[in-house]
Amino acid sequence: MPKVAVYNVSGAQVGEIELSDAVFGIEPHVHALHSAIVLQEAAERRGTHKTKGRSEVSGGGRKPWRQKGTGRARQGSIRAPQWKGGGTVFGPVPRTYGFKLPKKVRRLAIRSALSAKVGASELIVLDELKLAQPKTKDFAGILNNLKVDRKALVVTAEYDDNVALSARNIPGVKFIAADGINVRDVMVHDKLIMTKDAALKVQEVLAQ
Repeated sequence: MPKVAVYNVSGAQVGEIELSDAVFGIEPHVHALHSAIVLQEAAERRGTHKTKGRSEVSGGGRKPWRQKGTGRARQGSIRAPQWKGGGTVFGPVPRTYGFKLPKKVRRLAIRSALSAKVGASELIVLDELKLAQPKTKDFAGILNNLKVDRKALVVTAEYDDNVALSARNIPGVKFIAADGINVRDVMVHDKLIMTKDAALKVQEVLAQ
């Protein structure tokens, strides 16, 4: 089982925590990670692009000239695609880009992301993270004590308004609760900061 140091908000080590091999100690599965990130980004695409086909462009109800005898090519509507102002052929229409991944693949992906952070020594575990009031300066001080000067994802067991409000104005820092942890957020941030309770909660869910 991987052992990770536990720190307090002052940056001092106060102990160690043993994490599950099945969640924090596996060999990262690159394909599962890629699939999960593509899924998240695809699901966020709005898919509202739209062009009008020949049946949607106004006008063109009357045949422009008779079928035969004019010497010109036969035409049925001035809104056919070959006409200026006509409909678009095979243009984009509203669609959903999301797709489904098997539950086992999604779990493998988040386990791989967490294991990658442990393997790269980019996981910081706190004994607890509580703020008496929302204050960005206090939260920035905690990050400074932990020697975090890059993008960081902060995870607590339960959603904490004071932590959320204190972290939101710091560039590169994102706060989520343990039940909202996801592959992309873990991978795009340089450091993963979790409270001890959050790590155990995530471990309990993913070890099943």
